[in-house]
This record gives sequence, C-alpha cells and structure tokens, in this order.
Amino acid sequence: MRIKLANQIFALNRVWLLLTLTAFAILINLSWWQLNRAADKTAQLQRLASLQAAGALQPSQLTLLTATDIDAAPLQGRGRWLAPYIWLLDNQIVRGKVGYDVIVPVQAAGLAQPLLVNLGWLAAPERRDSLPQVEIAAEFNLDGLLRTKVDGLMLLGQNAEDSGQWPMRIQQVNYAQLSEQSALQLYPALLYQQHDSAFITHYQPVVLSPEKHRGYALQWFLLGIAVLGVALAASHQGKANYE
Repeated sequence: MRIKLANQIFALNRVWLLLTLTAFAILINLSWWQLNRAADKTAQLQRLASLQAAGALQPSQLTLLTATDIDAAPLQGRGRWLAPYIWLLDNQIVRGKVGYDVIVPVQAAGLAQPLLVNLGWLAAPERRDSLPQVEIAAEFNLDGLLRTKVDGLMLLGQNAEDSGQWPMRIQQVNYAQLSEQSALQLYPALLYQQHDSAFITHYQPVVLSPEKHRGYALQWFLLGIAVLGVALAASHQGKANYE
C-alpha cells in the first residue's frame, strides 16, 4: 500500500502498520497513565499537607472517625507494648540492605483496641533461618502516620511463620490474621512511627513525586512519537513525481 503525505510517497505494509499503531497506542496510554498517577500523587500530597496543618490526632479520637478520615493522618500519644508480640515484616530494603520492619501491638492511652505500630527497620542476620534479637521498651511515645490499607504483596506462599515463639516473621500486615495469631482484637490501622524510635524509620507515604510521574509521561510520549518517526522513515520512498 502506497500513500502520499506532504508531497512524499510512503510504502506501507499492512502488518507493520498495524504493529506500529498498536505500539504507538500502548505508549500513549502509558503516558496518559503516568499523567493520571501524577494527578493522584498531587492530591495525596495536598491531603497530607492539610492533615498535618490540622494537627495530630489523639488515640481517643480514632473511634469517632472513619477509616477514610484517619488514613494518612498524624497521631501522637502514649503506648504500652503488649508483650511478647513482635512481628518482623520481611523483605524490607533500606540503604541497600535487606532487613525487617518491627511491628508490635500497643495499648494506646484512650483507645480500647490495641493498635499496631511499625517501629522501623533493622537489618536481617546473614542466615535466613535466624531472626534478629529485638528489644522493645515497655512504654514509649507514639508519634507517626496512620495508614488503614497496608496489606501489601505476598512474595512467598505463607504469610505468618508460626514458630511458637516471638518474634515471628510475616510477609504482609493482615489485621484479621494477626488478631487471630495474637488473640488481640486489633484496631484496623497501622501507625508508622516517625520519631522517638530505636529503629530506622523509613516510611514514605508518597514514594514517587508528581514531577517524576510527569517525566515518565513525557518519556513514554516521546517514545510513541519515535515509533511513528522510525516507521515513516523506513517506509519513505521519496518525493512524489509530477509530470
């Protein structure tokens, strides 16, 4: 198939034309998806700024608010560790090293249900069959960010490894399963400790900035244009001849 475009002749193969248009459509859709992600991240950052400006919640306020209201809200208070329960969230990488996030249930002043607290990261031992020694203060200040949706991904087949002794390794935070394992009726939220922790705090509510998503969107768009450019260059037959 030959077509004339801007006084130029192009010979197009139907199969290659279909493949080119398909690739172009995929790349443009990826660009559009990244733009939508940028808009979502902008909204998240605006919400975080608004919640920070409103001030930290107290544990006693949690039962008066919905999960949507408390998600990403700061919280401050006092908590008592409910020993001996310690969960080690697996496959956490900080500064290029593999380790665990230390998660414990606490009885927060003013809240009837125990609250899960992610205290931060510690390095894993060299041997996979051994777990690090963890020391938890009996009482400590709560100062962090609440999240209600924290299930994450299952990287291995079994979530909680019940060894019969604490700490226990887990692959994801599952409120119902951890409640059953500990016989505690856990409040369905996780507090990511950001201050006053003996461990390395590393949680970021927004990992990639809107600017990075826009940059990726531009890259996908330019790749789409490049695909069309290469296809046109390959099919170019020269100028149209007029007699």
